[in-house]
Amino acid sequence: MKRTTLLVAALLLTLTTALGAPSDDSIVRIISYNIRLGTGNDGSNRWELRRHASVNMIRSEQPTVVGIQEALADQLEYLLDSLPDYDMVGVGRDDGVSRGEHMAILYNTSEVELLNWGTFWLSPTPSIPSFGWDSACKRTCTWARFRHLPTGKQFVMLNTHLDHKGAVAQHEGLRLLSRHIAQQLPLGIPVFLTGDMNITPDAAPLRQLAGTLEDARTNSLESDPRGTFNRWGRADRIIDYIFFRHAVPVRYTVLRDKDYGAPFISDHYPILFEAQLP
Repeated sequence: MKRTTLLVAALLLTLTTALGAPSDDSIVRIISYNIRLGTGNDGSNRWELRRHASVNMIRSEQPTVVGIQEALADQLEYLLDSLPDYDMVGVGRDDGVSRGEHMAILYNTSEVELLNWGTFWLSPTPSIPSFGWDSACKRTCTWARFRHLPTGKQFVMLNTHLDHKGAVAQHEGLRLLSRHIAQQLPLGIPVFLTGDMNITPDAAPLRQLAGTLEDARTNSLESDPRGTFNRWGRADRIIDYIFFRHAVPVRYTVLRDKDYGAPFISDHYPILFEAQLP
């Protein structure tokens, strides 16, 4: 399956070049980034000492859209104040307004137009703030539909954060996401899902996405096998992901080589996926 996907991607890129299409214009840059909540007891890695690094990262990488996990309202306000080319959608998971962590989507207003958006909870009652199954926290997914201004094409972005304790919540949360994508989104539209899944690639719950989405890390023509969760230098595991459908996977990389102005930008490294809209 992976071999077939890579061959199709290579053929599509070759055809695009041969036809003279402006391939750079059809490339979108998707980042998934657990920013680490600003109230964490993180000593020399606390938010006030590293917040500029998040701004520097976004300025440097110029993403089309960013799925941000764990952000509190004041962190998002700081990013928006510092990044005038970007806007944001998302709500606090505790009350559906501003309380608690946001699964926010930051987007470049010079590259995409926001068409609509919403948030649902990973629970049996997804339309209201609620705990799901055995989850330790309320968990949400924010989605947004965009028009890509250089090409006029539309795509959908979803951003989530699975529970860190509840095994049933992880399984059922991904099942809910897969069902939402399969039932609610038109088949031909490109879809991107970013998230801190709190599970490694061999974990059984990820099988819920099989047949619905593909993993950017394992399907990109150019990829990066390194870990995404660093725990301030005390860990090196893959628990952050970008999944996709109906796009040509070009490059996936873990953003851990550049100096953005702090020893650690977060306890997670951002991950970047470049994909071509078909």
